[in-house]
Amino acid sequence: MTEAVPRRVVLKLSGESFADPAIGYGIDPVTVRRVATEIAEAQATGVEIAVVVGGGNIFRGVSKAAEGMDPASADYMGMLATVINALALRDALEKIDVPTRVQSAISMRQLSEPYIRLRAIRHLEKGRVVIFAAGTGNPFFTTDTTAALRAVEIGAEVVLKATNVDGVYDADPSTHPDAALLDEVTYLRVIAEDLRVMDSTAITMCKDHNLPITVFNISKPGNIVRAVRGERFGTLVH
Repeated sequence: MTEAVPRRVVLKLSGESFADPAIGYGIDPVTVRRVATEIAEAQATGVEIAVVVGGGNIFRGVSKAAEGMDPASADYMGMLATVINALALRDALEKIDVPTRVQSAISMRQLSEPYIRLRAIRHLEKGRVVIFAAGTGNPFFTTDTTAALRAVEIGAEVVLKATNVDGVYDADPSTHPDAALLDEVTYLRVIAEDLRVMDSTAITMCKDHNLPITVFNISKPGNIVRAVRGERFGTLVH
């Protein structure tokens, strides 16, 4: 089933979306180019695309260095990792002639623009991809919460949550082989059953603003384009 194509979306990419599939961390140029190409194809349909990037592919590689560290300091390290991913994605998009801007919640004027809501909206209206980096700029908030927050701020119609599984299951498929894939699920069920779509802060924000979430598998080529075009697959959280 295909629904109406949204006008503006926020695509949430985990850090693992940038990693070499064989090792699960780092930045794999081939993988980043594939993701950038799909974003370009999706944008060519006329949809305005903002991207929120995670940083687990980098931060998990140095996570032992954070053991025993002050949690706020560790979170800031994770935010810096998202900036690295944002710059990698921008480079890949610019190389295929997609105008792109990185906006960081932590000021890094030599590398990116500061996050300014109205400027981000203007970039989108001009046909640029906007990548939001450094999370919310605050510790103790995930990049999932960042995706929900930025989507509400810029007036996106849907959050597209790219994962390494086909959608939301009624149990952890890695430990429950009989787990069932859910076509759709309510915000309240996600929270009540701790289905781990996104963290509870992000889910609550989407619920409060009636912002749907599409959860899909990014490892399958073409899925970003399908999701941006409004096709119904994976799991719809609403």
